[in-house]
Amino acid sequence: MPCTVIAGSFWGDEGKGKIISYLALKDKLDYCVRTGSVNAAHTVWFQGNRYALHMVPAAFVYEKCRLLIGAGANVNVAKFFEEIEATKVKNRIGIDQQASIIEEKHSTQDKTNTHLKGLGTTGWGVGPAVEERVRRTAKLAKDIPELKPYLTDVATEVNSAMDAGKKVLLEGTQGVMLSLFHGTYPYVTSRDTSASAICSEAGVGPTKINNVLVVFKSFITRVGTGPLPSELSKEEAVKRGWFETAAGTGRERRSAPFNFELAKKAVMLNSATEAALTKLDVLYPECKGARTYDALSNEVKRFVGEIEKHTGISVVLIGTGPEALDIIDRRK
Repeated sequence: MPCTVIAGSFWGDEGKGKIISYLALKDKLDYCVRTGSVNAAHTVWFQGNRYALHMVPAAFVYEKCRLLIGAGANVNVAKFFEEIEATKVKNRIGIDQQASIIEEKHSTQDKTNTHLKGLGTTGWGVGPAVEERVRRTAKLAKDIPELKPYLTDVATEVNSAMDAGKKVLLEGTQGVMLSLFHGTYPYVTSRDTSASAICSEAGVGPTKINNVLVVFKSFITRVGTGPLPSELSKEEAVKRGWFETAAGTGRERRSAPFNFELAKKAVMLNSATEAALTKLDVLYPECKGARTYDALSNEVKRFVGEIEKHTGISVVLIGTGPEALDIIDRRK
């Protein structure tokens, strides 16, 4: 039952898209299921091109990977069609017939609701769309004629694939500190973002998971409002080279140094078995492009070692540049 869950550790922006695209190419994934909604963008750099994906799974880079959107996801129809055109995956992508639909009215409600605006939402309409689904009045993918060629039963597909020994990856979105249940409420998203919820949205039971890989970034960022321990000023973030803008919305990301206690909590909440660490080259420019662990300085190795010491799991993938293959792979 070769199934891996990819989960975010902090407030999103950890580089899950990069890790997923690497695993797709390196491990030749058979299936990748995206969960979550359109308010999270996964950035993939591949063959010199940049993709900020809100709907299409980041594993699209491997041309033999079947791409799926789970029943627990929310689908923005226009964005879906825009992205399948950009990534040329029309013939290998499917949407669960019970995935719910985000309509323009949901975005309008999101942008005009004073309370939601105060929480720093993206304005995509995810909260109002989830609210409608809870009331059992939301449209589902099976209600949209133009989606008919893409409809499938994702849970049946992926469970059958695992039973046949295929390689499956479940793609989580955002980070566990944005979880509706475990995050910095009320400054959170409208759903649970933990590994458990990722499995639930895809229709995969917990005993079929053999690896939960949590993704850390070498420093922490978050967009919108809400607490951020040890937050730096924008000026200091710029000075350190940590200042970023969100891939999907262009909003400025707030920055803070890596937090070992939060990392430990993220491992606990996700029952993580392994970790990936991205943007090490931003924290330590001298390691940019490195492909072997031995090429790292002792200072860099100490930082990686501290993460492993505090979390109790191994850092098996280390990002040293933006491209999908800019990775040090320490897996056995």
